Amino acid sequence: MRTTESATCVISGGGPAGMMLGLLLARAGVRVTVLEKHGDFLRDFRGDTVHASTIRLLDQLGLGEGFRELPQSKLGSVRFPLPDGSTVTFGDLGMLDPPYNYIAMVPQWDLLNFLAEAAAQEPVFELRMNTEVTDLLTEDGKVAGVRYRTRDGQEGEIRAELTVACDGRHSVLRRLAGFVPREYPVPFDTWWFRLPRFASEQGEIASVLPTFGEGQLLLALTREDFYQIAYLYKKGGDAELRAEGVESFRARVAKLAPRFADRLGEIGSMNDLHMLDVKLNRISTWHRDGLLCIGDAAHAMSPAGGVGINLAIQDAVAAARLLAGPLLAGRVTPADLAKVRGRRWMPTVVLQAVQRLLHRFVFAPVLRGETSGPPSLLLTLAQRVPGFRKLPARMVAFGPRPEHAPDFARR
Repeated sequence: MRTTESATCVISGGGPAGMMLGLLLARAGVRVTVLEKHGDFLRDFRGDTVHASTIRLLDQLGLGEGFRELPQSKLGSVRFPLPDGSTVTFGDLGMLDPPYNYIAMVPQWDLLNFLAEAAAQEPVFELRMNTEVTDLLTEDGKVAGVRYRTRDGQEGEIRAELTVACDGRHSVLRRLAGFVPREYPVPFDTWWFRLPRFASEQGEIASVLPTFGEGQLLLALTREDFYQIAYLYKKGGDAELRAEGVESFRARVAKLAPRFADRLGEIGSMNDLHMLDVKLNRISTWHRDGLLCIGDAAHAMSPAGGVGINLAIQDAVAAARLLAGPLLAGRVTPADLAKVRGRRWMPTVVLQAVQRLLHRFVFAPVLRGETSGPPSLLLTLAQRVPGFRKLPARMVAFGPRPEHAPDFARR
């Protein structure tokens, strides 16, 4: 038997955008229900970078102290190798004003649980786990809510004034609404894995130092007690790497980064690698009457710069500020929804343009075997132009249009 319920706003997807939007709307007094198809948030190798814009937002929400108690490490700079074996700092977050002068590396499940606990303090907030959205409800051409199915097979409907798709880059609601994203070429996929970090390698603030090789690239992100490794190889190369086997893969990594050779036995099989099919896309229209797409459902980002989570969260902040009033009044118009896209379109396009430039001039030449390092122009700018290192740091840390917490959500 299918049950029918109601909410003012129903959100599909309990990722960073969905949980932040749910929290903010609930603090405004909007009756909101978040539906998450999984039973928990424990999934490896999701985006774990919490940038300065998000840390500042959490402070404005009165959640900063609790956030800083979560397990985390700090990332302070991005460096590039030079031909003589030395390095140059390309982006230096330490040049930004404290306390927002670093990136926090936080397991995403810890961040999502933290946001869920904060939202649960609001009596109008509801989070349902093990609940998958399966279809849209429509009435006279307007989206009027969703159909769902629980893990145990129960089906139901939630009618709502507004439905928000926060269900990621493979968004079901986006597809059901007929939105087709424009895809941009990406020259690589990413294989994620973990390696141990020894006590002698511990440090308060770490940096990212890419390792360039012929046709491949490796990136080591410093975590509390391990390294999160990203191995970049040509797009569509997963079958080739897996056919070569784990011994060959270990040899690839050892050749690229000899400092990790003593711990590569931790890669027991190719099943220890998590392959990310990297996408870069966006839809031109983010809404139809009664439905809004934000975050990866509106624009899938490349992992270059790690900006995806923070862009999605800023979408949520803008949506909450612009839509809380209409939701409380009981009517959200297409014009109201268009304002969200109008607010967030520029930063999306700018950041994707930067990622496309990085793909074309940094990643693609390396993966084609044409060069074994970053473009000389970038190295020259980082070495010789005073203050240049602050520009990429600020772009990554805050983006071109950082959002602030609405007054109604501040504590």
